[in-house]
Amino acid sequence: MARVVSVFLPTLPTDRIRRADPSLAPDMPLVVIARSGSKRWVAAADQAALKLGLRVGMPVAKAQALVQGLMMIDADPAADLATLERLTLWSLSQYSPVVAMDPPDGIVMDTEGADHLQGGEELMLSGLVNRFRGRGLSARAAIADTWGAAHALARSIDRETIIIPRGGTAKVVNRLPLSSLRLPAEIVASLRTLGFASVGDLAATPRAPLTLRFGTEVGRRLDQMFGRLAEPIDPIRAADLVEVQKSFAEPIGAPETIEKYVGRLVRQLCLELEKRGLGVRRADLIVHRVDNKIQSLRAGTAKPVRDIAWLTKLFRDRIEKIEPGFGIEKLSLAAIIAEPLVETQSATSLIEEQVTDVTPLIDVLGNRGGQRIFRVAPVASDVPERSVQRIAPTADETGATWPLHWPRPSRLLPNPETIEVIALLPDHPPVSFTWRGKRRRVKRADGPERIFGEWWQRSSEWVAVRDYFVVEDDAGERFWIFRSGDGVDADTGSRKWFLHGVFA
Repeated sequence: MARVVSVFLPTLPTDRIRRADPSLAPDMPLVVIARSGSKRWVAAADQAALKLGLRVGMPVAKAQALVQGLMMIDADPAADLATLERLTLWSLSQYSPVVAMDPPDGIVMDTEGADHLQGGEELMLSGLVNRFRGRGLSARAAIADTWGAAHALARSIDRETIIIPRGGTAKVVNRLPLSSLRLPAEIVASLRTLGFASVGDLAATPRAPLTLRFGTEVGRRLDQMFGRLAEPIDPIRAADLVEVQKSFAEPIGAPETIEKYVGRLVRQLCLELEKRGLGVRRADLIVHRVDNKIQSLRAGTAKPVRDIAWLTKLFRDRIEKIEPGFGIEKLSLAAIIAEPLVETQSATSLIEEQVTDVTPLIDVLGNRGGQRIFRVAPVASDVPERSVQRIAPTADETGATWPLHWPRPSRLLPNPETIEVIALLPDHPPVSFTWRGKRRRVKRADGPERIFGEWWQRSSEWVAVRDYFVVEDDAGERFWIFRSGDGVDADTGSRKWFLHGVFA
């Protein structure tokens, strides 16, 4: 069963305008005005305008009467559509092989087979909304079993994200308003006049009278929302995308047959990439079934590659996830992210020492999903938790180093944990401490190492101090602990003790 993500961008036109002109005051209400003859109405409003009572569809004269000094800009549907297309192409490269525009204000994607690369549905959805927010765009997103349900929920919720469990679509959408069915406004108004208030009311009504009065559109939208009628997503494709396809006169379904043709597509893709001097970083395999359903597999690499055998292996390891159903009528393989690839001559052991290439292992682990592969690199900061950053496993060295005059633990906790300590103030090390319910007696200690706050970044750290100690308990385990403050002046810290790291 497919899992569909619908992303709703409620203020896309105003967000686009503010991104294009950063000089606009963020607290100044902004609306986009649409025209038709002599009529003018509010086509979009930002959050500041909505808080003042303005609504989409409101006449411009009424909006001006409600808000003095309202900033009004004429609508530009072409620019909004172009922005939506760019965002959709970006989503294609980041989240799923099957992504399409859902104009005028949405994006839809099928994440089945790709969400594990983001750590699961919950992490994927929250990360997606946060990244849109980082781009200056308001977004709400929903995951459901069907396009119709996800579309409706994203536009009906009052929070940023919602995830409907598999098989739970019908129970949730029954309570949604009729306007969520993607029906023309005149049909929705007529249905309300007849007494229908929700999707559930409409779904419980015999189909024949509805079809006789409103045609087949009402039944089609209901069937799409409840999953009784397939609604395939036609993936967006960039103009310069490198893609190869294979259509079959007779549908295929045997695993060995699928594997054979996937290998041929990989070979064709690599030949096309070679002509352009490119290597693939992320490739998508799209499976088109005869029942009008689409499946997808995504494989990524740590660096640009054109190795036919290796790319074939990355897809072959996951071919068992393909459900051919009644048969597959077409296979497509696209290089979603391709980068320049420069061939280098392999070193010989007679001249220089060979370096083991670990990128194949990174590729295997990364395509299994569940967690992201990274390595840590030093950052120029005296505060320990700020002195580490995550970088790509194949990224170049940053050039920064950690201080060598004081030992650092092999495991630094994400957040320092509070401990109970018996110690003499102001500079004596602990005699004992209790961490996670276990009391430990200190046999040896070294310190203190005083670390000051970064007052040039945060005014609250102007006089902040930490005194760190390396301590060893009677079992031989070593820990990195610190006291907040200098032990004398209360302004320098709370005098509480924390455990920040563990030595190997």
